Amino acid sequence: MIPIITIEGPTASGKSAFSLELASYFGTQIISADSRQVYRYMDIGTAKVSKEAREIIPHHLVDIINPDESFNAGLFAQKAAIAIRSLHESGKIPIICGGTGLYIRSLLDGLFAIPALPAELRENLKQQFVELGRDAMFAKLQQLDADFAAVISSFDTQRVLRGLEVAIGTGIPLSEHWRRQQKHQEYKVFKILLNPAREILYHRINSRLTEMLNEGLIQEINSLLSRGYLSTSPGLNSLGYKEFMPYFMEQKPLQDCANMAAQHHRNYAKRQCTWYRKCIFDLTFTNNQINLSELAVFVNAKLND
Repeated sequence: MIPIITIEGPTASGKSAFSLELASYFGTQIISADSRQVYRYMDIGTAKVSKEAREIIPHHLVDIINPDESFNAGLFAQKAAIAIRSLHESGKIPIICGGTGLYIRSLLDGLFAIPALPAELRENLKQQFVELGRDAMFAKLQQLDADFAAVISSFDTQRVLRGLEVAIGTGIPLSEHWRRQQKHQEYKVFKILLNPAREILYHRINSRLTEMLNEGLIQEINSLLSRGYLSTSPGLNSLGYKEFMPYFMEQKPLQDCANMAAQHHRNYAKRQCTWYRKCIFDLTFTNNQINLSELAVFVNAKLND
């Protein structure tokens, strides 16, 4: 089996900085498991590590598609597997880092087949989105599949739609399909969770959004719109970008949009924490005081067993 390390945690928990330190210590590279960092031109709002840092520690699955393209767990699993094997063949232990739990689960547990669902079902659900609105449809998903809803953003229309489609069309929640599938044993995994106290996490989220605005988030969004990408494009329709569309449409002041973005990030972090409580990790860190040499002993003990 191929040894790998995963670093997971809610947004703003410090995953990126920690992954850079760990990758440097082990002399390896990072595979991003972030559903937004796949997009080009979206650097500030997705909290990508700097290009300078990526030149020192190469990152895979970052900047691979345009904001008007879609990406999903299946594509991630396929592309991540290729990167993992390449790194393994070069003698490196791949580090998978990101807060999109569904991506990492699809990689570790494998993909499952869902029978073809009626096209009318998806069209009906799309129409309900128009008639009832995003909040009502996300609430419906929470009723039908709370576990899946806990790990996605309410703004992720594509995944909300997919969760509803599977739950209604098969009578079985998408999260239950994941649990029932037979897991394959392709990787030997050391799983790390970064899980700061809730008040610390929320403070980081608020501070990071302020930093993003100071670094030019509004200019970044304006640049995307100037390139011809629409507010409904998968990239711009994601967490941290969609909230600012009313500002560009002169419907809300910037501060109101910023407050909403911070609130939605906090809501997302809370759902991520709920997801991680149901997962098993080899080590969980609640602060940034991590001794890499001591950690390496635990990692090597499991991966070389």
